[in-house]
Amino acid sequence: MRMIDLRSDTVTRPSDAMRQAMAAASVGDDVYGEDPTVNELEAVVADILGKEAGLFVPSGVMANQIGLMLHTTPGDEVIVDRTSHIFNYETGGPAALGGVQLHPIDSPDGLLTADLLEEAIRPAADVFPRSRLLSLENSANKAGGRIYRPAQIEPLTAWAAQHGYALHLDGARLWNAAVATGAPPAELAASFDTVWVALSKGLGAPVGSVLAGSAALMAQARRLRKRLGGGMRQAGIIAAGGLYAVRHHRERLADDHARAQRLAKAIAALPPFHLDLSTVETNIIIFDVDGYTAADVLERMAGEGIQLTAFGPQTIRATTHLDVDDQDIANVIAALRRCFG
Repeated sequence: MRMIDLRSDTVTRPSDAMRQAMAAASVGDDVYGEDPTVNELEAVVADILGKEAGLFVPSGVMANQIGLMLHTTPGDEVIVDRTSHIFNYETGGPAALGGVQLHPIDSPDGLLTADLLEEAIRPAADVFPRSRLLSLENSANKAGGRIYRPAQIEPLTAWAAQHGYALHLDGARLWNAAVATGAPPAELAASFDTVWVALSKGLGAPVGSVLAGSAALMAQARRLRKRLGGGMRQAGIIAAGGLYAVRHHRERLADDHARAQRLAKAIAALPPFHLDLSTVETNIIIFDVDGYTAADVLERMAGEGIQLTAFGPQTIRATTHLDVDDQDIANVIAALRRCFG
């Protein structure tokens, strides 16, 4: 039985064409800045994002940590949504590595607004940490892949400028947000001092992310990357996978979104499950279950050859990606109906 893996879009595997590009990659020592494929990837992604320069890093977590460190000093504070990846899934990195604390804000849908941010402003007093940075996540993973559209980003940008905050964007799935909104990635990234995008999620590259910003900030970021152990040598072999993904796999994300819509409608129609279809904007579906635990559902679906992720005691996530096709979605829907219809 072939497993249909809906746990995450991080489980994708490189295509044959991507493997060929990786095998043929020109390489050099990237710590010396001499890897031509890494340099090309950084330039291409920076251009797509409308930034001066880019930096190839092994992971999105490292990209986030470097981004926070660029804009803060130890003892400072970073404002985030409580559902953000930085707050929930980075093993306390901001405190351990950057010496900063996070100020999580509760939002009704995983998306911050200027009104909510007003409540987070600290008075200017020695007893308080200095709030220096606002960090957003687009799309918002734990909120079900919800999107910040340009009209929602504008007031946040104005708020940050008014109060002297730098802006960092966790764009792990910014490619998905761009496809879903029709807005170019550069438009979604324009307001942010630093932004990063993943290559190893929906785009299907085996590893890596690119952080982008001004040339001056990326020069500092390169030094921080080395400090964190992210300086790689002949990294062009993996950068080539990312370069292929950026050039060939972005537009097809619309297929993942369409499959997520199809699956979400089927889930919403089944009695044990609760899902607001308006929350499914990209490739992530988060739904609740009554009468069972999430572990019960995962166990029964695993018996059907389908893998999902528990996002709480009675909350489940399903994520579509390039290794899941239309027939796989049909098989998942049939299995759900057999087990829970």
